[in-house]
Amino acid sequence: MFVLVAGLLLFLGIHSVRIVAPSWRDAQLAARGEGRWKGLYSVVSAIGLVLLIVGYGRARATPVVLYLPPPGLRHLALLLTLPVFPLLVATYARGAIAATVRHPMLAAVLLWALAHLLANGTLADLLLFGAFFVWAFADLMSALRRPAPAAASARWGRNDAIAIGVGLALYAAFAGFAHRWLIGVSPLG
Repeated sequence: MFVLVAGLLLFLGIHSVRIVAPSWRDAQLAARGEGRWKGLYSVVSAIGLVLLIVGYGRARATPVVLYLPPPGLRHLALLLTLPVFPLLVATYARGAIAATVRHPMLAAVLLWALAHLLANGTLADLLLFGAFFVWAFADLMSALRRPAPAAASARWGRNDAIAIGVGLALYAAFAGFAHRWLIGVSPLG
């Protein structure tokens, strides 16, 4: 469990600098330059990601069960994760979805984490998905206080069709086989 917690602290910690210490972040950018700051940020993120993946895998090998979710919550989790991939794609294919949601990546992380909290009941799940849920909520609240991101078209168009089409195809692939291949568990049962 130590490796999972260390990974979460590194990964979410570096991703929280803008939330908890924006002036320190700005000073680092000014002192190091954007390239070096992004390089350091990427290295810390990558180390944290590897640690949390390894730590979660180890924790799943000997699970500490906190609760047994009712079977119906698995169906709700599938429904909650349906917009996750379209929101992720909308982060980069900016259109009306991005203009409406404003922070589609954070909305996707919130839905993903909530769905997994509902469908899983181990300590490792609570740590992993609970930490991501709290982080995404805090980041969303912080982001809403900052100026809006680059303007995206409020009219539905090509980018929205791409976000929905590619996002739903990714969802189908992930739910159909990739989740089992990568995680070892099929969300479809």
